Amino acid sequence: MFGIEPVDRSSSCSGSNGHGPPSGLTPRTSTSNDSMTSTFPNLLQSTGTNGGVGLADPATASQRRGMLDLINRLRNTGVQRDIDLPTIAVIGNQSAGKSSLIESISGITLPRSQGTCTRCPTECKLTQADTPWACVVKLHFITDERDSPIKATVLTFGGAISNKFHVEERVRRAQRAILNPNTDYKKFLEGYEVPSGANETSFSRNYVSLEISGRELADLSFVDLPGLIASVGHAGNANDIDLVKSLVISYIEKPSCLILLTVACETDFENQGAHHLAKQYDPNGKRTVGVLTKPDRIPLGEEESWIRLIRNEVEHLDNNWYCVKQPSSRDISLGINWMEARSMEKEFFAGERPWSGLDSHLHQFLGTGRLTERLSAILAELIARRLPEIQDELQTIIVQTRSDLEELPPAPSNNPVGEIHRVLNGFVRELSELLKGTPDENGLIQTMRLHSEAFKREIYSTAPNFLPWEQKDSHRRLRLPPAKFLSNEENIDTEDEDDDDELGLTPPVALRGNAIYIDEVMQRAWNGRTRELPDYYPFVVQADYISTIVKKWQAPAVELFEVVNSIIRECVGNLVEEHFAHLGKGSVMQAVLMIVHDHLGEAAARAKQRIDWLLQLEGTPATLNTLHYIDYRNKFLGHYKGCREANHNTMSNVRRLAADHPKVETVNKALSSLNELGISVKVDDLTRLLPADPLEVALGIMASVRGYFQVAYKRFVDMVPLAIDYEMVRGLERGLDETLLEGLQITGKDAYERCVAMLQEPAAIASKRRELSMKMERLRVARTELKLLSV
Repeated sequence: MFGIEPVDRSSSCSGSNGHGPPSGLTPRTSTSNDSMTSTFPNLLQSTGTNGGVGLADPATASQRRGMLDLINRLRNTGVQRDIDLPTIAVIGNQSAGKSSLIESISGITLPRSQGTCTRCPTECKLTQADTPWACVVKLHFITDERDSPIKATVLTFGGAISNKFHVEERVRRAQRAILNPNTDYKKFLEGYEVPSGANETSFSRNYVSLEISGRELADLSFVDLPGLIASVGHAGNANDIDLVKSLVISYIEKPSCLILLTVACETDFENQGAHHLAKQYDPNGKRTVGVLTKPDRIPLGEEESWIRLIRNEVEHLDNNWYCVKQPSSRDISLGINWMEARSMEKEFFAGERPWSGLDSHLHQFLGTGRLTERLSAILAELIARRLPEIQDELQTIIVQTRSDLEELPPAPSNNPVGEIHRVLNGFVRELSELLKGTPDENGLIQTMRLHSEAFKREIYSTAPNFLPWEQKDSHRRLRLPPAKFLSNEENIDTEDEDDDDELGLTPPVALRGNAIYIDEVMQRAWNGRTRELPDYYPFVVQADYISTIVKKWQAPAVELFEVVNSIIRECVGNLVEEHFAHLGKGSVMQAVLMIVHDHLGEAAARAKQRIDWLLQLEGTPATLNTLHYIDYRNKFLGHYKGCREANHNTMSNVRRLAADHPKVETVNKALSSLNELGISVKVDDLTRLLPADPLEVALGIMASVRGYFQVAYKRFVDMVPLAIDYEMVRGLERGLDETLLEGLQITGKDAYERCVAMLQEPAAIASKRRELSMKMERLRVARTELKLLSV
């Protein structure tokens, strides 16, 4: 077992003159195509001299150690998923010497086995402290077994270790616990073994952290990632190749990740996948530090190709290439300690060619100690530059995360029964207000009124289109003038769709029925007679006309019913969605919608029965509204007679006789004789002496039917909307609250369980809420940590 050497403060790590700013920290203009300039500025570049005052600089060591501790605490919160935290990621191909390099830097021995050694990231946090050497192993769980984010959990895996020999076994057990997250981690601490190949996961993003402190350490933090796999054996899983690659990429793709690339000198450089991966994500070499391992295994004659890397002549890296020499497996088996290993490393580079023959300024790139010093300097500078940016990014992400949370539906209530009742009461209350009417021009009642007015016009248009002329006069296209006594009573469009005003033939009322001529009415009256006296005509004639009219009322009434039903269904659907769409997985909304629709269906059925009942009532002519009926009958009788007399020009003929000079004397004598008999008459009264109209009976039938229509239609256009309103509109509210409670079954002994199930969120939303809530929590914890930093 071997430890770690104290930092050699006498080594040449500064500029060539030994003071002033390090040559590697000299700013220079960056190229526009360098996406990493802001994160890895030129002040971190090395131009051939290992500039940089490491964390061991007493003037700044305490401050930088505080910043490094802050980054480590931030990583403990799991916030690295959201913010790019400065870190060093050690990558390399399998068997590239990564483990040996880490052991040399940290002073501990990591688990070694056949095949892939590291199956989860291992984070090493080194802290220089004036205390005895100690190591604390912790488990960090940031994902579940399906690689989905979870709330960051940090578990201390056993007590502090004071003997370095015990670290290897503790780390081995910790890795087993990481690979089996569903098994109690304490079992692994006690030595629980998992059968070969029976781990719950083959690789994991969860990681083991080693918090190592001691006098001989430098302040440094880095993550050892699983080695890239080129192939798997017969018992291996081919998916592991891509899984490990994906894990490595998740670290090195971040702009603030310093890539510590290990390359074994025993393998052809171009065939090492880790190098190609590093170049893919850091094409300009601004944030990669190259480390050559196993220099003693370079094939004879190929030394120069590796020396060119140290000179930075090929595969240029801003922070240069380094070379280290670690103890061989045989040396380790013989119990070589750290001091002996470092001494052997120095002797190797001082005595073995071509390393001993390098220019003096290149010696700063040889050896583990110098590599550690340089890594400390780079990480410290990177943290110092990133902290202000991290604070701004953190606040921006907090605001965005809070906004994302607010966009989600409200979270399920802790009182599910109360929540369901609250939403139901709110829904019923708003529906009641809607059905009673709201002062809104687009309200439910206002919308239905428009259709009721249209229904009224439809019913009025079924009025019998009686014409007081004989059918033989139809060719004359006589015009029936408007009934003036209706002008202040009906708000009806009296214009015909043809609007043929030029001919003056437009009927005053747009009646849909065919014209019914007076002689047709008379003929129907004659045909209806049975055993009646000659001067009597049966009522069945009027009843037939009225029955024919009432049959036309069914279609408009049903249409109004269906339109109102459709309007209510739409309003109810919108209201249900408004109140219940945010609850659970949508099943509550669907259940409520079905219950309300069923309840509406029952109300609609009652309304339909009322309409049918009203139609049946109107099928038998009857009224107690005698006054209005007689008034309308007499007015229509006078109207029809006047139009008929005007058509026959009877009055005009009498007046013409009275104006004809030769016959004036005759007319005057007739009037004088009537006056002598005590009958006071005028010229206009002479028409009464003419014979009775032979179609007088038909005029009476027409006036009777038309007068009754006025009474019956007004009654019907009132009653149908009232029936629909009472039974279907306001009737929807009656008993709805009880129906909902019964239908949803939220009043019995299982009410709590049912309400919990109703409020259960869809898996996608629940997952999104958990993810955002955990993200917000770690962001808040991270912000708290940032506040603790005193610069």
